[in-house]
Amino acid sequence: MGRGKIEIKRIENTTNRQVTFSKRRQGLLKKAHELAVLCDAQLGLVIFSHSGKLFEYCSPSSSMRQIIDRYQKATNIRIEEAGSQHQILCEISKLRNENDKLQAGMRQYMGEDLTALTAHDLDQLEEQLEYSVNKVRARKHQLLHQQLENLRRKLVEQQAAMEHQHQQAAAAAEAEQKVSEIPVLEFPHFYHDEASRTFLQLSPQLHPFRLQPTQPNLQDTSFGGHGLQLW
Repeated sequence: MGRGKIEIKRIENTTNRQVTFSKRRQGLLKKAHELAVLCDAQLGLVIFSHSGKLFEYCSPSSSMRQIIDRYQKATNIRIEEAGSQHQILCEISKLRNENDKLQAGMRQYMGEDLTALTAHDLDQLEEQLEYSVNKVRARKHQLLHQQLENLRRKLVEQQAAMEHQHQQAAAAAEAEQKVSEIPVLEFPHFYHDEASRTFLQLSPQLHPFRLQPTQPNLQDTSFGGHGLQLW
């Protein structure tokens, strides 16, 4: 009975992934050795694990340096470029490893992929989760306290404003009451007591004047005007 076909994808479980890496690495190195010996081929094999550990193999009749030099001549790549590319590949490998560890840690914080963890690892994970929960609760209590303080301050300000308005209203009412208590001066009514007197009679009496001609001949009707004299 043949083996079932395995789907080629990343193994999520850390332990299973490490076991599979060891088995496949040994098989790959064995195939490389068989190819170099049976076919008299020059080959070099470089493997980096997910933790950054290096594994390599080169054909018995050559060294890894000779194979790299031959590769540089065949591809027309300078040593500096090859060194920089190797450094870049190493950095990429490290970043991938760190990313895998971070993703695994996040899944473990969410309660996933816990089968590969030991009892000690689970204890540490529990302590970290409790520490994180305590920090979250402390921050929540701090925010609630700030909100209560802001609400209390607003209430005090509103109460002070209302008291100020009441004081102003009381002062205005007191001032209005004082104005209403001022006595009103009454003037005598002259016209009621002496209804028969007119305005002209209240004014100072004028002496009567009498008109008399100053010259006898002014009585003559031949003159156009008359001369009058006041006595």
